[in-house]
Amino acid sequence: MRAVVVNSFGGPEAVEVVETEVPRPGARQVRIKVAAASLNPVDAGVRAGVFGGAGERIGLGWDVAGTVDAVGAVDVAGAAGAWSVGDEVVALHYGAVKPLGTHAEYVVVDADAVAPAPATVDAVHAATLPLNALTAAQALDRLEPAPGRSSLLVTGAAGAVGGYAVRLAVRRGMAVTGLAREGDEEFVRSLGARHVTSDAVADRAFDAVLDAAVLGEPALAWVRDGGRYIGVIPHAEPASVRGVETGAVEVSADGTRLAELVRLLDEGVLTTRVAETYALEDAAKAHARLDEGGVRGRLVLVP
Repeated sequence: MRAVVVNSFGGPEAVEVVETEVPRPGARQVRIKVAAASLNPVDAGVRAGVFGGAGERIGLGWDVAGTVDAVGAVDVAGAAGAWSVGDEVVALHYGAVKPLGTHAEYVVVDADAVAPAPATVDAVHAATLPLNALTAAQALDRLEPAPGRSSLLVTGAAGAVGGYAVRLAVRRGMAVTGLAREGDEEFVRSLGARHVTSDAVADRAFDAVLDAAVLGEPALAWVRDGGRYIGVIPHAEPASVRGVETGAVEVSADGTRLAELVRLLDEGVLTTRVAETYALEDAAKAHARLDEGGVRGRLVLVP
């Protein structure tokens, strides 16, 4: 099968499409025939060596939508028994340094990372959901405010993680302000944000900040004394000041939670955005487009 890998770190030119053996699922695993897999900024970070792994062949890709094509042996817990060949699914294949990712014709994932595919969108759109929506939901879990304190600023509110965070936070009853570039205000308001701004943010104005744009210390200044800051890059959050609790979400694969997000997508609470699609063999071109910036929605690879 074909798979997208990097054998040495660098820019888009480091991305290779290689022939490799089709992986076999073990106990509590399933193999998915990939229909679509989105390209995320974390893939560019892996490609550039941000997460280590020098000297290894590293497979790219975290998100996948496709069809179960093999099920591993069912052990005592029987987790793999929840899935059958032919099931249409989505999944998060967690891990920065792994020999094969979802940018391939087939991928093996843990059975408990899998959820039924959405019924209302195609595989290309479904493939944009797992990583970004799970990151947003799990970040909000860390920001649950005290009673009477529910003002939230989401930076990068028009982005993939930020957009999901706005919508999910509004659904939780939080008063959301979105920080986004000029031209994105209408979109962020459509997600339910009470206020949208492109630059003017008062210091200490919010009970919490979800820093999807990775602004760091400037975003921390917008949190009230004793509030909460959550970033989206583990171990990259700024140090605590003024009693502000700081942290960063490290997304985890969770098929049960992903199934809830799929349900919200099917109910129209969440929406997906696809910028462009690329054939698997054009993965390097997709990385080059991502590096250019200004992408609204996700780039998706189709085997």
